[in-house]
Amino acid sequence: MFLEITQASYINDYKLLLRFNNGTEMTADLEDELNGRVFAPLKDKNKFRKFSIVFNTVEWENGADFAPEYLYELAISQHKIASEPTREYGNRGNQDD
Repeated sequence: MFLEITQASYINDYKLLLRFNNGTEMTADLEDELNGRVFAPLKDKNKFRKFSIVFNTVEWENGADFAPEYLYELAISQHKIASEPTREYGNRGNQDD
């Protein structure tokens, strides 16, 4: 199955809520992905907010787009990072010095 984006909504900053044709719905933060001549104009949040679904992916008015597969993998990696447990410093448990 080819991945396709079926819906996209602006959340805030450079975050989009994406729904894929496999039923998955995830958030992708594109702030660190807006590099290069095509994507740099999207650092203007007013321009970033103006997107639509074209050919089954998110596309902006200037023609910039990301492959659905890229957005899917990006969202997964960001979700894993965001959901990893953090170590609580100061709570040493049963560790001995």
